[in-house]
Amino acid sequence: MASVPVEESDGRGSMWDLDQKLDQPMDEEAGRIRNMHCEKKFSSLLLLRLAFQSLGVVFGDLGTSPLYVFYNTFPRGVGNGEDVIGALSLIIYSIILIPLLKYVFVVLRANDNGQGGTFALYSLLCRHAKIRTIPNQHRTDEELTTYSCRTYDENSFAAKLKHWLEAHTYKKNAVLILVLIGTCMAIGDGILTPAISVLSASGGLKVNHPNISNGVVILVAVVILVGLFSLQHYGTDRVSWLFAPIVLLWFLLIGSIGAFNLCKYDSSVLKAFNPVHIVRYFKGGHKNLTSLGGIMLSITGADVLFSDLCHFPVLAVQIAFTFVVFPCLLLAYTGQAAYIIQHQDHVFDAFYRSIPDGIYWPMVIIATAAASIASQATISATFSIIKQAAALDCFPMVKVVHTSKKFLGQIYIPDINWILMILCIAVTAGFKNQSQIGNAYGTAVVIVMLVTTLLMIPIMFLVWRSHWMLVLFFTALSLLVELTYFSAVLFKVNEGGWVPLVIAAAFLLIMFVWHYGTVKRYEFEKHSRVSIAWILGLGPSLGLVRVPGIGFVYTDLASGVPHIFSHLITNLPAIHSVVVFVCVKYLPVYTVPVDERFLVKRIGAKSFHIFRCVARYGYKDLLRKHDDFEKMLFDSISVFVRLEAMMEGYSDSDECAFSAQQNAKSIDLLEAGYMDTLGSIMEVKNTSSQDSIPVQSSHQGSSVTRSSAPTSQITSEELDFLNRCKEAGVVHILSNTMVRARRDSNLVKKIAVDYVYAFLRRICRDNSVMFNLPHESLLNVGQIFYV
Repeated sequence: MASVPVEESDGRGSMWDLDQKLDQPMDEEAGRIRNMHCEKKFSSLLLLRLAFQSLGVVFGDLGTSPLYVFYNTFPRGVGNGEDVIGALSLIIYSIILIPLLKYVFVVLRANDNGQGGTFALYSLLCRHAKIRTIPNQHRTDEELTTYSCRTYDENSFAAKLKHWLEAHTYKKNAVLILVLIGTCMAIGDGILTPAISVLSASGGLKVNHPNISNGVVILVAVVILVGLFSLQHYGTDRVSWLFAPIVLLWFLLIGSIGAFNLCKYDSSVLKAFNPVHIVRYFKGGHKNLTSLGGIMLSITGADVLFSDLCHFPVLAVQIAFTFVVFPCLLLAYTGQAAYIIQHQDHVFDAFYRSIPDGIYWPMVIIATAAASIASQATISATFSIIKQAAALDCFPMVKVVHTSKKFLGQIYIPDINWILMILCIAVTAGFKNQSQIGNAYGTAVVIVMLVTTLLMIPIMFLVWRSHWMLVLFFTALSLLVELTYFSAVLFKVNEGGWVPLVIAAAFLLIMFVWHYGTVKRYEFEKHSRVSIAWILGLGPSLGLVRVPGIGFVYTDLASGVPHIFSHLITNLPAIHSVVVFVCVKYLPVYTVPVDERFLVKRIGAKSFHIFRCVARYGYKDLLRKHDDFEKMLFDSISVFVRLEAMMEGYSDSDECAFSAQQNAKSIDLLEAGYMDTLGSIMEVKNTSSQDSIPVQSSHQGSSVTRSSAPTSQITSEELDFLNRCKEAGVVHILSNTMVRARRDSNLVKKIAVDYVYAFLRRICRDNSVMFNLPHESLLNVGQIFYV
């Protein structure tokens, strides 16, 4: 390798200048691969089909709430009929304000291109404000067609809010911790929902057979739970087709039974639609205030609407809720209230006792099935949350299986599935009381709702550019309901409400420690990187030689040389004939189109044969088992070499300084030629095209026509060289970095880094598994750094 002269020319020196020339940002390359990616639009028939399927996945939790709401509201019995009317009024307006108005018509619109949940909101904020704690984004990432963000007038409130969030690291960390809290509570929701739903449904066995013991009911619930979690590997698409008809029948039946009871027992309960009864209910004293924890269970599952959105389009969910779920729930609750007023001593099992005798046992069977299905909503939502958290460096990488060829968002995570099953069975068998499980359930749900409300405030300002009065109205209305319920569940912390707090604390510890270790690893990579110019200048003194083959060096950095590479060549002074620095990074977008995924840059002169390849993914993207990541890397480099030669043939610039912004017409012609030859690039052949395309030079402003024959010959030679190197052997060089706490660190940091983070690193899936790299071509370079 040729030596590089190092001479001082200005304040920084020529070494710095040389490095800037050798490894510049990929602005130009990013501009060349733009396409017009757009989301698939759904036909009316498919939309109705998805609305039907959403019943079996999204609404099961909300739909089974009538099983246990009145029982948890009046655990000590009903005092008088007015209390039932007041509780019903609270239930009605809670459903109207939270699931219907807040979630279905407002929060669902804050989705990230169809993705829901707290991390979807976080990704939106990260795109509109630089609040990511791992600053690995570049302005070229903003040119992705799925990377939608806005610009603001410097004097606008949105711009001031953006600068305020970006000003200090502690504000970025505060937003992240808020998101993690909401995420951990949502995971706790995924554990408690199956427990309370299935246990409540199994309790129907005791209504007609009081001699059945609680142990038998719990055993039945555990068997159902095991069967439910065992079905998850079939995927949401198949499971939803199985569950959707059952849930639709469930909603129609509870609505019909509610209408029957309303007419048969006491239609005067309809006066609960007058909100004045809510005021009278609160005048009932401390007893009625603490009963809000039970009333709040009527809106559990509203948060799952948003988390499960990735499986279905927004309009499908809105149609299903507005025309099926909402009216059936109102009829079910009013019918139960009418029955309870006439039979106040039956409040503990009002749902089953209010069922007409002729359909009692069929209804018990359907209720058990619906309760099992209710768990499906939170389980699938938990899978989506974990996938998003892992992609945004907030959870260890786990195995993710796509279960549908049509819908990319439908996933299954085996490890998380079995962990949820074990914890769910432990809660069911441990409490043996749905009242205490209800207290725990309410605590988890209300905290998730509060987090969503707080995240919606900057979303409405930065993303929607809403007027401050509208933001204030939404926030005040949401907090009025949610803080009231939150104050009620605080009284139930010692009665089961501590369970989701413990579960959330455990997951929060895992997420925070993992994110902390990831940030420190990135900072180490960034601060210990060396320049390409330094490597080239060091070559003669080390006796650096080039050996046949291709070396893919994996790094978290999109510029500079990673420390593992400099560490490797200083101890083993030999590098491959072709070196490719590969940076795999996840962006705060739901997906990166395949045509824009790989960004390739040549480093230095062509004779160096050194490239940089940045592979960009969204948090929804995942490599499948049949994807050959090694081939994808090699093909992207081959495409780059051919495209680079084409552009050199069409331009006077030796630096290939061609951009779509400078000449849109010319780039369209170039892309047309590129797309025509894309199929032949994968099979590299010796071609000699005589075609030429006149374009406007970016330097002289005149049309320059060149024959592409010499360029094609040079390109063919380089592609042949790449193929020969590939046949000689491919090596994937990965970093096996060990993180250790410094000796002077405090005890908490030592435990978190040396034990917790180290354990998570050992059990998580590494890059070689995630990208299906062949084990025989792996080379791990070990290094230790202290934080």
